[in-house]
Amino acid sequence: MIKEVVIGTLCGAVVLTIGILIGHFGIKKNSAPSWVNDVSKDVDENLIKQFLSEVDTVQLQENLRELTKVPHMATSQGDEQTVQFVLKRWQDPESGLDKAWQQEYKVYLSFPNPNNPNKVTVVNPSNSVLFTVREREKPYTPDQEDPEVVQPFAAYSPPGNAVGKLVYANQGKPSDYHLLNQTIDLRGTIAITRYGGAGRGAKAINAAAFGVVGVLVYTDPLDINDGFMSDTNETYPHSWYLPPTGVERGSYNKDFGDLLTPYLAAKEDTYRISPEDITGIPPIPTQPIGFEDAYRLICELDGKKAPDEWQGGFNCTYNFGGPGFKPTSSFNNSDVKLEIFNQGKILNSSNVMGVIRGSVEPDRYVIYGNHRDSWVHGAIDPSSGTAVMLEITRVLGRMVKQGKWRPRRSIIFGSWGAEEFGLIGSAEYTEEYFTKLSERTVGYINVDISVFANATLSASAMPSMQSVIFKATKQVSAPGSDSTSVYDNWIRYSNRTSPAHGVIPRVRYLNGAGSDYAAFVHYLGIASIDMSYTYDRSKTNARIYPAYHTAYDTFDYASKFIDPGFVSHQAVGRSAGNILIRLADSLLLPFNCNDYAESLEDYLNTAVTLYEAQLKAKNISMEPLKNAVANFRRAAEQLDKVIQSSDLANETPLNIRKINDQLMLMDRAFLNPLAFPDEYGFRHVIWASSSSGKATFPGIADAFAQAESSGSSTDWNKVHYHLSVVTQAIEGAADMLNEVI
Repeated sequence: MIKEVVIGTLCGAVVLTIGILIGHFGIKKNSAPSWVNDVSKDVDENLIKQFLSEVDTVQLQENLRELTKVPHMATSQGDEQTVQFVLKRWQDPESGLDKAWQQEYKVYLSFPNPNNPNKVTVVNPSNSVLFTVREREKPYTPDQEDPEVVQPFAAYSPPGNAVGKLVYANQGKPSDYHLLNQTIDLRGTIAITRYGGAGRGAKAINAAAFGVVGVLVYTDPLDINDGFMSDTNETYPHSWYLPPTGVERGSYNKDFGDLLTPYLAAKEDTYRISPEDITGIPPIPTQPIGFEDAYRLICELDGKKAPDEWQGGFNCTYNFGGPGFKPTSSFNNSDVKLEIFNQGKILNSSNVMGVIRGSVEPDRYVIYGNHRDSWVHGAIDPSSGTAVMLEITRVLGRMVKQGKWRPRRSIIFGSWGAEEFGLIGSAEYTEEYFTKLSERTVGYINVDISVFANATLSASAMPSMQSVIFKATKQVSAPGSDSTSVYDNWIRYSNRTSPAHGVIPRVRYLNGAGSDYAAFVHYLGIASIDMSYTYDRSKTNARIYPAYHTAYDTFDYASKFIDPGFVSHQAVGRSAGNILIRLADSLLLPFNCNDYAESLEDYLNTAVTLYEAQLKAKNISMEPLKNAVANFRRAAEQLDKVIQSSDLANETPLNIRKINDQLMLMDRAFLNPLAFPDEYGFRHVIWASSSSGKATFPGIADAFAQAESSGSSTDWNKVHYHLSVVTQAIEGAADMLNEVI
């Protein structure tokens, strides 16, 4: 009995010992929950390679074909069709996003009256019509005959009749009207101006200040067509050039966002100002026309010859006007008459929103946007960009649905509505979610027109994003080449010499408000990129692709003359998607503040060269600004040393988050809501719009130009004010990069 007990005890001890040994060696030491690996995971280069391989030209082509089937001006039936198309794609069970929805705003838009079209005529003293400007463009393909093709018009031009003698006012800049007014009494005249040089609406606002009662705007063939004018064998449908009857439509307002709800999201019950209180729109009737009709009018003008720099592409001398026409003209002693019947309406306009939720930092957003609405079919503007966005979401959505990938940070996609009327959809979105976007958004990628032409990439961005653009474009093949990257091709067409990097592609700055990046950059201070493929500027004088905002911007035009084979669409999709993945997945945000310091130093050097001597004479010192830029450089270098010396994979998540927040929030330090009180939505003191034409700090440049012109002590005080604004903003940005106190 005792023997059995002893044997049993020994067996139990052996089993227990074996169990302990198995437990000891079978369980890994230092085991950690699964989220630890996710937290330290960095961008996956193999996943990027897979993404690049799946961006498909056939898919891009079919996206564009579908998007351009009908005209889709904002709030039209065609626009609603594209809303449903994008929504369906983003809700697809196999390649859609985690969530997609339609978000509406009630916005104030301007349209011509379909039952009472706008008219421009030449009338004699007895009011007989001698000449009538075309109301619609000449069709060459069936889609251009669609009844939904809107008559060319100037959005937000007031209705009304204007009659007067015609004068030629070049680009409608204040200096143009001032020069013209020295020769002609402009009161009661009608001015014809060409696109370029000044904003659309500014041409009419500037004119009204001199007593002009109506404005015509046309596209000169010298500025868009390299002088070509004949649709028999020179322009579309034979080439990419604008046909004689083509008319550039456009919004003639100065400010972006809904005009009745400034700084408020345009919801159902939002307070609205009266339409009569809107500023920054034409105060006088305004209408765009084609160069075929402009030719008839300008070549008949009397008066002194206009300056050489005012001459255009017509085979006649451009005169100022008598005012009016030559005595030998059949239009002698006749007036130009504008009858404008535009009407304002408050209508529902939709953004389509979609999201892929982040796995580690879902409260950090990377936003990718493109507007959806067009003036007519909008193959290039904006549907080339929408086609690219839909292809990016198809590839990434499928990876998510198949369980192959989920981004570290959340990705938000925005298909903005009513952009053509003044960046309305994106602006209302930023106004509605101002605080959340300010606190959580890492970056914004804008691809409006993805392909202007097929020669080279063009990119504009905050300087801190230059490095991630370069890294991404080095991995993408240039269209039509397996041996040349987008980066290497780009550097051939547009480059600069950087003190730090040598010769690199030129990344332009996001000054002004040319597309939906405006509210993100200027209002929210979010690091942003705008990119596209474009043309070789050494081979054409075209200020933009010639069919811009006309009835000829169709699938036929895009597929034949802009990007046959859709390989440039593919290059943009691959480049933008690569950047998107890096912003969403990189453990540490791929921002380089030393590149920002280099841009600030360039701006400073220009300011010192242009202004320091005169400011010293006014007892205004630039030393604080010099010190601020130097402090920013030191802070950027120190942060870079911290990053380079860190073992990121083993850093605590909070330390990584701290550095990322410094990088993300740095641009917010450049915001000052009081710096530009007369400029709606412009708060970024480095990249705000400027009228000076100087590549330096915009507030200082504009204030200096005004002070130098007026000589007023009050204006010189404003220069000092803007000097202080910029100085303190740069110091604040430097502090953002310094270690936490």
